[in-house]
Amino acid sequence: MARTARSGTAARVNPGSRSSIPPNSQVKSAGKRNSKAAPAVDRRAAPPSATPPRPPPVRPGPPGASIPPLPHAPAPDFKVGDKAVHPSHGVGEVTAIEQREIGGTRTTFYILRILDNAMKVMVPTSAATQVGLRAVMTDKEANNILSTMRAREVAVDVQPWSRRFRVYTEMIKSGSPIEIAKVLRDMNRLKFDKDLSFGERRLLDQARGLLLRELALAKKKTEADMAEEIRLIFSA
Repeated sequence: MARTARSGTAARVNPGSRSSIPPNSQVKSAGKRNSKAAPAVDRRAAPPSATPPRPPPVRPGPPGASIPPLPHAPAPDFKVGDKAVHPSHGVGEVTAIEQREIGGTRTTFYILRILDNAMKVMVPTSAATQVGLRAVMTDKEANNILSTMRAREVAVDVQPWSRRFRVYTEMIKSGSPIEIAKVLRDMNRLKFDKDLSFGERRLLDQARGLLLRELALAKKKTEADMAEEIRLIFSA
Protein backbone atom coordinates (compact mmCIF):
# COMPACT_ATOMS: atom_id res chain seq x y z
CA MET A 1 0.00 0.00 0.00
CA ALA A 2 1.31 3.45 -0.91
CA ARG A 3 2.01 5.79 2.00
CA THR A 4 0.71 9.33 2.15
CA ALA A 5 3.55 11.87 2.09
CA ARG A 6 3.71 14.19 5.09
CA SER A 7 3.24 17.90 4.36
CA GLY A 8 1.24 20.92 5.51
CA THR A 9 -1.80 19.49 3.52
CA ALA A 10 -2.97 15.90 3.86
CA ALA A 11 -3.67 14.11 0.53
CA ARG A 12 -5.81 11.00 0.09
CA VAL A 13 -4.13 8.29 -2.04
CA ASN A 14 -6.17 5.67 -3.85
CA PRO A 15 -5.05 2.08 -3.35
CA GLY A 16 -2.67 0.96 -6.00
CA SER A 17 -1.81 4.45 -7.07
CA ARG A 18 1.83 5.54 -6.93
CA SER A 19 1.05 9.26 -7.13
CA SER A 20 2.01 11.32 -4.11
CA ILE A 21 0.78 14.73 -3.02
CA PRO A 22 -1.10 16.62 -5.75
CA PRO A 23 0.73 19.62 -7.20
CA ASN A 24 -1.58 22.14 -5.54
CA SER A 25 -0.77 20.65 -2.11
CA GLN A 26 2.93 20.96 -2.87
CA VAL A 27 2.43 24.61 -3.68
CA LYS A 28 0.57 25.21 -0.40
CA SER A 29 3.30 23.43 1.55
CA ALA A 30 6.01 25.47 -0.12
CA GLY A 31 4.07 28.62 0.60
CA LYS A 32 3.98 27.79 4.29
CA ARG A 33 7.74 27.18 4.33
CA ASN A 34 8.37 30.51 2.63
CA SER A 35 6.09 32.38 5.03
CA LYS A 36 8.07 31.09 8.00
CA ALA A 37 11.24 32.57 6.57
CA ALA A 38 9.79 36.10 6.39
CA PRO A 39 11.58 38.47 8.81
CA ALA A 40 9.66 39.81 11.79
CA VAL A 41 8.84 43.48 11.80
CA ASP A 42 9.09 45.48 15.02
CA ARG A 43 6.16 47.85 14.62
CA ARG A 44 7.23 49.85 17.66
CA ALA A 45 10.28 51.04 15.75
CA ALA A 46 8.50 51.37 12.38
CA PRO A 47 7.73 54.77 10.85
CA PRO A 48 4.40 56.31 11.87
CA SER A 49 2.64 55.15 8.70
CA ALA A 50 3.26 51.53 9.72
CA THR A 51 2.18 51.94 13.33
CA PRO A 52 -1.30 50.47 13.92
CA PRO A 53 -3.75 52.54 15.98
CA ARG A 54 -3.78 51.66 19.67
CA PRO A 55 -6.96 49.66 20.45
CA PRO A 56 -9.08 50.80 23.39
CA PRO A 57 -8.01 49.01 26.57
CA VAL A 58 -10.19 46.12 27.71
CA ARG A 59 -10.29 45.16 31.32
CA PRO A 60 -9.65 41.45 31.92
CA GLY A 61 -11.50 39.56 34.58
CA PRO A 62 -15.26 39.09 34.79
CA PRO A 63 -16.87 38.83 31.35
CA GLY A 64 -18.34 42.10 30.14
CA ALA A 65 -16.20 44.30 32.41
CA SER A 66 -14.03 46.80 30.57
CA ILE A 67 -11.57 49.52 31.43
CA PRO A 68 -13.03 52.90 30.51
CA PRO A 69 -11.07 54.26 27.53
CA LEU A 70 -8.72 57.12 28.24
CA PRO A 71 -10.21 60.50 27.28
CA HIS A 72 -9.37 61.50 23.73
CA ALA A 73 -6.59 64.07 23.77
CA PRO A 74 -4.82 65.91 20.98
CA ALA A 75 -1.38 64.69 19.97
CA PRO A 76 1.13 65.90 22.57
CA ASP A 77 3.59 68.57 21.55
CA PHE A 78 6.47 68.47 24.00
CA LYS A 79 9.46 70.76 24.11
CA VAL A 80 12.91 70.05 25.51
CA GLY A 81 12.68 70.36 29.29
CA ASP A 82 8.99 69.37 29.49
CA LYS A 83 7.80 66.58 31.78
CA ALA A 84 5.95 63.71 30.12
CA VAL A 85 4.40 60.51 31.47
CA HIS A 86 5.20 57.18 29.81
CA PRO A 87 2.56 54.50 30.59
CA SER A 88 5.19 51.85 31.39
CA HIS A 89 7.91 53.93 33.05
CA GLY A 90 6.22 56.88 34.72
CA VAL A 91 7.36 60.50 34.65
CA GLY A 92 10.27 61.48 32.44
CA GLU A 93 11.87 64.64 31.14
CA VAL A 94 12.23 65.40 27.44
CA THR A 95 15.98 65.90 27.13
CA ALA A 96 16.15 66.11 23.33
CA ILE A 97 14.15 65.86 20.10
CA GLU A 98 16.20 64.04 17.48
CA GLN A 99 15.85 62.49 14.05
CA ARG A 100 16.90 58.90 13.56
CA GLU A 101 16.78 56.66 10.50
CA ILE A 102 14.67 53.54 11.07
CA GLY A 103 14.16 51.09 8.21
CA GLY A 104 15.29 53.64 5.67
CA THR A 105 12.86 56.30 6.95
CA ARG A 106 13.90 59.33 8.97
CA THR A 107 11.71 59.68 12.05
CA THR A 108 11.67 62.33 14.76
CA PHE A 109 11.85 61.04 18.34
CA TYR A 110 11.29 62.42 21.81
CA ILE A 111 14.26 61.40 23.95
CA LEU A 112 13.04 60.88 27.52
CA ARG A 113 15.03 60.46 30.70
CA ILE A 114 12.86 58.61 33.20
CA LEU A 115 13.16 60.42 36.54
CA ASP A 116 12.83 57.32 38.69
CA ASN A 117 15.83 55.43 37.29
CA ALA A 118 17.45 57.68 34.62
CA MET A 119 16.47 55.22 31.89
CA LYS A 120 16.60 56.61 28.32
CA VAL A 121 13.42 56.04 26.28
CA MET A 122 12.81 57.03 22.65
CA VAL A 123 9.25 57.69 21.43
CA PRO A 124 8.36 58.69 17.83
CA THR A 125 6.77 62.14 17.96
CA SER A 126 4.03 61.21 15.49
CA ALA A 127 3.22 57.99 17.39
CA ALA A 128 3.25 59.49 20.88
CA THR A 129 -0.53 59.20 21.22
CA GLN A 130 -0.53 55.52 20.20
CA VAL A 131 2.27 54.81 22.66
CA GLY A 132 0.31 56.54 25.43
CA LEU A 133 2.76 59.36 26.11
CA ARG A 134 0.91 62.21 27.83
CA ALA A 135 1.38 65.35 29.86
CA VAL A 136 1.44 65.29 33.67
CA MET A 137 -2.08 65.19 35.13
CA THR A 138 -3.74 68.38 36.33
CA ASP A 139 -4.51 69.24 39.94
CA LYS A 140 -8.18 68.33 39.35
CA GLU A 141 -7.23 64.95 37.89
CA ALA A 142 -4.93 64.34 40.86
CA ASN A 143 -7.87 64.98 43.22
CA ASN A 144 -9.89 62.35 41.35
CA ILE A 145 -7.01 59.88 41.80
CA LEU A 146 -6.92 60.56 45.54
CA SER A 147 -10.71 60.11 45.74
CA THR A 148 -10.34 56.73 44.03
CA MET A 149 -7.79 55.72 46.66
CA ARG A 150 -10.21 56.67 49.46
CA ALA A 151 -13.05 54.54 48.07
CA ARG A 152 -13.89 51.47 50.13
CA GLU A 153 -14.73 49.27 47.16
CA VAL A 154 -12.55 46.50 45.75
CA ALA A 155 -11.77 46.64 42.05
CA VAL A 156 -11.16 42.91 41.52
CA ASP A 157 -12.76 40.07 43.46
CA VAL A 158 -12.36 37.15 41.05
CA GLN A 159 -10.85 33.83 42.12
CA PRO A 160 -8.27 32.32 42.23
CA TRP A 161 -5.35 34.62 43.03
CA SER A 162 -3.55 33.80 39.76
CA ARG A 163 -6.48 35.26 37.84
CA ARG A 164 -6.67 38.33 40.09
CA PHE A 165 -2.95 38.88 39.55
CA ARG A 166 -3.45 38.88 35.77
CA VAL A 167 -6.31 41.37 36.08
CA TYR A 168 -4.29 43.73 38.29
CA THR A 169 -1.30 43.45 35.94
CA GLU A 170 -3.44 44.43 32.96
CA MET A 171 -4.85 47.37 34.92
CA ILE A 172 -1.31 48.66 35.45
CA LYS A 173 -0.40 48.08 31.79
CA SER A 174 -3.45 50.06 30.66
CA GLY A 175 -1.63 53.28 31.56
CA SER A 176 -4.81 54.73 33.09
CA PRO A 177 -3.99 56.59 36.35
CA ILE A 178 -7.44 55.69 37.72
CA GLU A 179 -6.87 51.96 37.13
CA ILE A 180 -3.38 52.14 38.61
CA ALA A 181 -4.81 53.93 41.66
CA LYS A 182 -7.26 51.06 42.13
CA VAL A 183 -4.38 48.58 42.19
CA LEU A 184 -2.53 50.70 44.74
CA ARG A 185 -5.67 50.99 46.87
CA ASP A 186 -6.49 47.27 46.80
CA MET A 187 -2.94 46.19 47.63
CA ASN A 188 -2.71 48.65 50.51
CA ARG A 189 -6.05 47.46 51.91
CA LEU A 190 -4.96 43.86 51.54
CA LYS A 191 -1.73 44.30 53.50
CA PHE A 192 -3.75 45.25 56.59
CA ASP A 193 -5.37 41.80 56.49
CA LYS A 194 -2.31 39.68 55.76
CA ASP A 195 1.33 39.73 54.75
CA LEU A 196 1.61 40.42 51.04
CA SER A 197 3.05 37.75 48.78
CA PHE A 198 5.94 38.53 46.46
CA GLY A 199 3.54 39.10 43.54
CA GLU A 200 1.28 41.36 45.61
CA ARG A 201 4.24 43.37 46.85
CA ARG A 202 5.44 43.82 43.28
CA LEU A 203 2.02 45.11 42.20
CA LEU A 204 2.02 47.54 45.13
CA ASP A 205 5.50 48.85 44.29
CA GLN A 206 4.71 49.19 40.57
CA ALA A 207 1.49 51.13 41.17
CA ARG A 208 3.11 53.36 43.78
CA GLY A 209 6.12 54.07 41.58
CA LEU A 210 3.94 55.04 38.60
CA LEU A 211 1.70 57.39 40.60
CA LEU A 212 3.70 58.96 43.43
CA ARG A 213 5.99 61.28 41.45
CA GLU A 214 3.23 62.39 39.07
CA LEU A 215 0.84 63.14 41.94
CA ALA A 216 3.56 65.15 43.67
CA LEU A 217 4.14 67.20 40.51
CA ALA A 218 0.42 67.74 39.95
CA LYS A 219 -0.21 68.80 43.57
CA LYS A 220 3.04 70.81 43.70
CA LYS A 221 4.28 68.88 46.72
CA THR A 222 7.46 67.05 47.56
CA GLU A 223 7.43 63.30 47.05
CA ALA A 224 7.86 62.84 50.82
CA ASP A 225 4.77 64.95 51.55
CA MET A 226 2.77 63.15 48.87
CA ALA A 227 3.84 59.76 50.20
CA GLU A 228 2.71 60.79 53.70
CA GLU A 229 -0.70 61.92 52.38
CA ILE A 230 -1.16 58.56 50.64
CA ARG A 231 -0.11 56.74 53.80
CA LEU A 232 -2.74 58.63 55.81
CA ILE A 233 -5.41 57.74 53.25
CA PHE A 234 -4.78 54.04 53.74
CA SER A 235 -4.42 54.35 57.51
CA ALA A 236 -7.87 55.90 57.95
